[in-house]
Amino acid sequence: MAGLVSVVRSIVAPLTRTRLFRVAAPVLLPPIERLLAALTGGRVQLSALLVPSLVLHTIGARTGEVRDVPLMYTPDGRGRAIVAGTNFAGTKHPAWTANLLAHPDATITVRGRELPVRASLIPDAERDATWARIEAQWPGYRGYERDSGRTVRLFRLQPV
Repeated sequence: MAGLVSVVRSIVAPLTRTRLFRVAAPVLLPPIERLLAALTGGRVQLSALLVPSLVLHTIGARTGEVRDVPLMYTPDGRGRAIVAGTNFAGTKHPAWTANLLAHPDATITVRGRELPVRASLIPDAERDATWARIEAQWPGYRGYERDSGRTVRLFRLQPV
């Protein structure tokens, strides 16, 4: 299975760096992810076929309402996860990053299992090492930061 995933990644990864993907993915992927989650009780995510994926459940920074977003994550030892607010190289930070800054206590769902977490912004001194870890999993991912023209917010999610 790992060999198949590696082959699929090598085909899909370059596509994710195209302008077409960056325009179409934010529109097409969320409804597909929601449908799969509804059909499988949250146990299957489209993105999880390529990379470790989770659903982040945050409290809206302005609304106070629960917000859910599927995200790629990078394992960071001892049950921790790293998530990057790339927003498909968009010029604005994704809303979920503002939610975590306002309300760092959140929940994640991984393969249908919910876990409470506390988010912390990764300090500048750790950014390069963190990006290296992320790119070991998904080569070229930092290109989203370069292309966005902003410093992408990186968070460590620590189980509580």
